[in-house]
Formats: sequence, structure tokens, C-alpha cells
Amino acid sequence: MRTLIVDDDKNTSNFLGEILKLKGHEINSVSSGEEALNLLRDTHFQLIILDIKLAGRVDGLRVLKAVRWRWPDTVVIILTAHATLESALVAIREGAGGYLLKPVTSEQILKAIQNAFDLRRRRLERASEINQKSGLKHGPFIIDSQKHEARMNGEMLDLTPSEFKLLEYLIQNAQRVVSPLELVQAIQDYKPDNLRAARRIIKWYIHRLRQKIEVDSSNPQYLQNVRGVGYILSE
Repeated sequence: MRTLIVDDDKNTSNFLGEILKLKGHEINSVSSGEEALNLLRDTHFQLIILDIKLAGRVDGLRVLKAVRWRWPDTVVIILTAHATLESALVAIREGAGGYLLKPVTSEQILKAIQNAFDLRRRRLERASEINQKSGLKHGPFIIDSQKHEARMNGEMLDLTPSEFKLLEYLIQNAQRVVSPLELVQAIQDYKPDNLRAARRIIKWYIHRLRQKIEVDSSNPQYLQNVRGVGYILSE
């Protein structure tokens, strides 16, 4: 499991790193919110352990909000030395999977991680059951993955397999901006060497899909480009 530790206390960071390495985690550690945001711009982690009180201009809550926007499937465990009911409620509302008071023991952190992943699994199972019954829906789009059918405003879309995969993936991740690297991997099951290569590849697929879902493909209403980040499907 790829894990990021964000804590300006070196002792806590080292302690957590050693515990999780023994459990097979691949660890990255940073000591500030600014470093975390820079790393999270292009790097996906399955788990983040985050101190909510960080030195500098970017606190843990801002990092948590960025994670929920950029990588909504990432599990985040919040650590704090100054717990309040308000801070706990804010963290939970922003999607934290766990909330622990420092200092933590190895048993506490491992239990919190297990509980957070169990909760995420149950949510995904419920979402999958709903999708299987009603199909993926977003704005005017409905995807039936089993029948490999895509509709827009009730009308069937004539999509190639790659275009179908692109639209399906964008709907599944409609709550965030998806990078070109991630889209290429989802469509072609291939990871480009760099972001520049990924942009070159995905640009063609985006262009073709826009021609089929936009009234004016040069001024798209749905398939939006977020400059320097990637693409998002609007409602």
C-alpha cells in the first residue's frame, strides 16, 4: 500500500513510518502542507496519515480538502494533539476515515486504518449495488456497463470502445479532475512515460468524444479542461 505521512513532528512521522513499513506499506513522508499539496498534484496514495495542525500557511484541513477533490478514493486518517469536537466534526464532514488523538500507539493506528478501509469497502459495495440496478448516472448521461450502452438525454450514443471507457471513467470520477496519465491508463491499460506523452495521447480521445456529446465541441459544456491538471465531466 502506498502511504503518505504528513506531520511536522519528526518523532511521530518516523514512528508511524516504521510501524507501517513492517506491514508492507511503501512510505513517503513530508513535514508541511505545502509539500503535501505539491506531491499530491500528480501522485496517488491509497492512504494518508495527516496531522491537522501543521506549521506554515497550509494546515491539515486544507490538505484534506485537496485530497477529497483530487483523489476521493484515498483513505485519510487525521492525527491531532489538540482535539476539539468542532475539529473532529469538520474532519469527518470533509471525508476523513479516522480521527486519532496524539500520542498514538501502534495498535490504535493499525485499528484505525483497518476500520477506515472496512468502511470504504462497505460504501463501495453499496454504490456498486445501486449502479448495477440503475446504471451510472451523471447529468444527462446514463451508462449501462453490462450492456455496454451509453445514453445522453435518453438518446443512444454511438461510441467506440475507447470512447465508452473514457466516458464511463469520467462519470465514475465526476466529483474530481482526472489527470491525462490516469485517463490513458484507464482507456488503454498503459502508463505513458510522462505527462507530456499522456496529454498527446488523450487529446485525440477527448476531441472525438466531445464531437459526440457537445453541441459545439470547440466550446464544450460538459467535458471540461482544467488547465494544467486534467479533465472533469460537468452536469
